[in-house]
Amino acid sequence: MSGHSKWATIKRKKGAADAKRGKVFTKLIREITVAAKLGGGDVNGNPRLRTAVAAAKAANMPNANIERAIAKGVGGLEGVTYEEITYEGFGPNGVALIIEVLTDNRNRAAAEVRSVLTKRGGSLGETNTVRPLFQHIGHMFVEKSAVDEDTLMMVVLDAGAEDIKEEDDQFEVITSLGGFHKVQDALTQAGIPFSDAAIAWVPISPVSVSGSAAESALKLIDALEELDDVQNVYANIDIADDELERLAQ
Repeated sequence: MSGHSKWATIKRKKGAADAKRGKVFTKLIREITVAAKLGGGDVNGNPRLRTAVAAAKAANMPNANIERAIAKGVGGLEGVTYEEITYEGFGPNGVALIIEVLTDNRNRAAAEVRSVLTKRGGSLGETNTVRPLFQHIGHMFVEKSAVDEDTLMMVVLDAGAEDIKEEDDQFEVITSLGGFHKVQDALTQAGIPFSDAAIAWVPISPVSVSGSAAESALKLIDALEELDDVQNVYANIDIADDELERLAQ
């Protein structure tokens, strides 16, 4: 399985477990609110908001929560200014990490991220120490049962997609950062359903981990994602599906 799809699988299975523990809604609401503040409350005219709302619906967030978050953003988030920061770091066993933060206090966010990494045998890195191990891309997944490959290729490549990969029972559509929303719109207009659409840092060559190394990596990611300011954590790891299923419980 490609590095793109493998990490997406890890995030999806972790996300399902995280949702059961109630860790997801707060971060989704913050992203919706900030997206609405920056680009307005019209989902059709605000690509970032459209993606955030789609993610919230995929997590089964009630429409009332989504609407309140948008209203809060359009209202201006009085007294609060969020800053987007990307940290790079290392976990135990040399795991490389990219940590996306949305915070109203840069010093607090840095201190909390550093504390979690240090307690679990990791460390913060300098800028560009880890990024070369990842690609910053857009991607989304289309079930093979929804469309034939030739039709999908025609739609997404005409819209500017960079590649299509075949993975088990689905296609992974890969885009540049700039082409992400254009490809989303093309799929929607063509009536082709897709899932897990995101702009993400995906490992170029994931490192296979198992046993205690896999467990410690996922526990570190969980600890980082427990922080209020942390929105997303990406790691250059590859965990076998059966073991991932067990560890993500």
